[in-house]
Amino acid sequence: MRIRATVAAVTGALALSAFVVPAAQAADAPSGKAAFSAATADGTASAAATLDVTFSNMKVNNGKNIVVGTTNVVSVPVTYTLTHPVGMDTSEDNFASGPLIYRGSSVTSPSNEIISDDPATCTTASSTTLNCSGTIYIRPADGDLTNADAGTWNAGGLAINSAGDTKTQGGLGATKVQRYSKLTVNAGPEPVAKGRTVTSTGKLSRANWDDNAYHGYTVQPVKLQFRKAGTSTYTTVKTVNSDSYGNVKATATAQYDGYWRFSFAGTTTTPAVNATGDYVDVK
Repeated sequence: MRIRATVAAVTGALALSAFVVPAAQAADAPSGKAAFSAATADGTASAAATLDVTFSNMKVNNGKNIVVGTTNVVSVPVTYTLTHPVGMDTSEDNFASGPLIYRGSSVTSPSNEIISDDPATCTTASSTTLNCSGTIYIRPADGDLTNADAGTWNAGGLAINSAGDTKTQGGLGATKVQRYSKLTVNAGPEPVAKGRTVTSTGKLSRANWDDNAYHGYTVQPVKLQFRKAGTSTYTTVKTVNSDSYGNVKATATAQYDGYWRFSFAGTTTTPAVNATGDYVDVK
């Protein structure tokens, strides 16, 4: 069953409208699946009843922030527990559930939401509980996100049965969706005389979901760091700000052979990133 779902406002609440095999496949599906498909094929789920199920213990992306670039599809694993009445038919011919993430304070009126393409895989934990795992796919190249979407999102769940009864539940936790960041460095001259100045230049940029390109991240604090050859730890030398194009420049005195890099601590909308260290030989 495929659930690249469309959601519609029905009697003041969001209802899952497609949690099924494509309509073209419905005729070849077993009777239960065909009925399931017919219940939702018109693009508006029935508001006959609210399913007596509850979502809990939802964990999105293993508790990590979701970092999205401009082209690559990002797979977001989600696990959760679904509680249902004893005797409820939760077979795949009659029932499906899946995770979603949404932007905004209410699942009934989100500014944006992304729903799993396919139903979650669930295993029976007891007569009233299922342990489920699903995947949400974020496709930046298809316009799933705009820059305004960077920041905190909320998690929720959807369920539907073959009669068209549905349940949408939000407020199941929070996650951050961030704009992928890049940071470069070039240190020189190479080699450099001991006691002379080493100049490091680079650029801090991040994904722009409005035009699917990378642009400079401006006026952000960036640390110049140094790691002496033969050691494993970087030490911060100074902090500078990126300019109006995201460019970064810093100078320091050459004392030892080693690696120079820039380091950005990140923000709510953009993850931390370190440039790959650039080795400079000191003569």
